[in-house]
Amino acid sequence: MLEQDDLLAWFQRLRISEPGRSMINHIRSSGPSRRVGGGRSNVSGRYPSRKMGVTIQFESHRVELAGIYEMEHDLDVLEYFDQPPAIRLHYESATGRRMGVLHTPDFFVIRREEAGWEEWKTEEELRRLNAHNPNRYSPGSDEPWHCLPGQAYAEQLGLYYRVRSAAEINWVLQRNIQFMEDYLRADSVAIAANSQDIVTAYVLANPGLILEDLLRETAGRASPDDIFRMIAANTVYADLHAAPLAEPLQVTLFVAQEIVPTASGDKVRQPQTSSITAFHCGSTVTWDSRLWKVVNIGESSVGLLSEDQQLIELPRPEMETLICKNRLQVTPPASGRGSNSAAYERLSRARESDLHVANQRARMIGHYLESGELPAETEAARRTFFRWLARYREAEHSCGSGYLGLLPESGHRGNRTRRLSEA
Repeated sequence: MLEQDDLLAWFQRLRISEPGRSMINHIRSSGPSRRVGGGRSNVSGRYPSRKMGVTIQFESHRVELAGIYEMEHDLDVLEYFDQPPAIRLHYESATGRRMGVLHTPDFFVIRREEAGWEEWKTEEELRRLNAHNPNRYSPGSDEPWHCLPGQAYAEQLGLYYRVRSAAEINWVLQRNIQFMEDYLRADSVAIAANSQDIVTAYVLANPGLILEDLLRETAGRASPDDIFRMIAANTVYADLHAAPLAEPLQVTLFVAQEIVPTASGDKVRQPQTSSITAFHCGSTVTWDSRLWKVVNIGESSVGLLSEDQQLIELPRPEMETLICKNRLQVTPPASGRGSNSAAYERLSRARESDLHVANQRARMIGHYLESGELPAETEAARRTFFRWLARYREAEHSCGSGYLGLLPESGHRGNRTRRLSEA
């Protein structure tokens, strides 16, 4: 939960009015205004929230519990409160009679850039309520459903009122959150340092690596539990909205991340796969329903070769725009050891100390390719860094993975020619 100083800074940053501040302070200091109960068609209960430090009530395990899961693991949500104090809504009945009713929304949510009430319902219930009185719940143009009386009440305080439909729920995300629940809660369990270096090395060497391949290639060196802990900690990034972790053949992994400030001033790591650093020479991408092969990644442009051998160069800013708009996507490599056997073989023979060094070099090079900023002299001398960069690009062209050029392979140094015969 937000500390008082953080809340005050949030008020000032968003210029929340005094009536809005008073309402938010009242909600934060009040407990739930009612106890929820189940029925024939729904199951109620309580969810132990780590984010809030209390149990949160839900009236429906199919709708409100799904909403709780989303808010609990959404970095944009700073705080959320169940069954906030009732608000009065004014609207006309279906017969035109003026009405004023007390209404208790399901949640009050404080997000990084806004705050307001949220009411979660099934599509069937919303259609039924709309047929009973279209002046309260009605289909919207920019959002699936509106509650105009709720919006009118919230807007006078500088807040929002939002109707959330079960149709919005991403059930793949819900499945993944339930699959990862133990790992998301287990902050006290440290990830073995050697496992972290090994897993990071495999993903850095193969951006878009299939989870099943990672589990197979690291068997005996990194445990599946450590891999899932790293996914939970965003050290290794998997899009939890896209594919179920319980089906590892569908899951692709990356290590690209960016730092995002929170409303309270803290910084958290937010994964970001929409980046040129997620590609490497030899990658196959889909653009405008056509397949292209990445043949060169330069400092200012990227070279793409079409299936009919047409070569084009895109400026890096234009390439980034296409990626961010999801118009250009990397094609996951075929699963199986044969798809990148040379890289897997090199990584399986590498010592853990070499992987640790290569991971540090890869992060510096990734940051340089992303931002154009050189590392500090205390991290790497300019001459040394550009030697690493040359090896990275050479390995990209020769074996499709620049990471392999960063392995120091210190164990193979020296003259290993036998000086004495076996006799």
